[in-house]
Amino acid sequence: MDRNKIDFSDISTVEEKLVKRQVIFEGKVLRLEKDDITLPDGRPAIREVIRHHGAVAVVPIDGNGRVICVRQFRYPYREILLEIPAGKLEPGEDDHEAAARRELREETGAIPGKMTYLGKFYSSAAILDEIIHVYLAEDLSWGDTDPDDDEFLDVTAIPMDELCNMIARGEVPDGKTQASVMKAAYILNNRK
Repeated sequence: MDRNKIDFSDISTVEEKLVKRQVIFEGKVLRLEKDDITLPDGRPAIREVIRHHGAVAVVPIDGNGRVICVRQFRYPYREILLEIPAGKLEPGEDDHEAAARRELREETGAIPGKMTYLGKFYSSAAILDEIIHVYLAEDLSWGDTDPDDDEFLDVTAIPMDELCNMIARGEVPDGKTQASVMKAAYILNNRK
């Protein structure tokens, strides 16, 4: 197979074929699989894939143009990260907007009057099948927070321009927050 002549308009010419799957680990949030596959040129290879139920994330903008964010300790990195509100979907949960509204209220107390779907975000396409559905939340009112029992959050409001500058300076390493905030800023700037 000549790699320079692969037709990427036809998935069948590049699709990797599953030969055998082995479940390595099954936990509460994820499953790790080891797949023996066949590459497009017929050679064997191995793919390790983390399966996840998916998630939602929200860029909430208050009436003063500030993004409502949360700070929380993230165990894998041993750091406190600044992030937009987000949470995992339950298995089979298909109403992504309702899940986004729930996570936003639970984490920040914000209740959106208007939600706009911004699209989906792939966290780490080479190894993880998690899809994060991202929303822009506007016309916020406020109620009580109700974080999960294992969540310890600090809610903060940051002006959109300042948050974009923080992202550009490398001060916000969370990928979903970077992409979602920059996309929301682009959309909001183009409304004017």
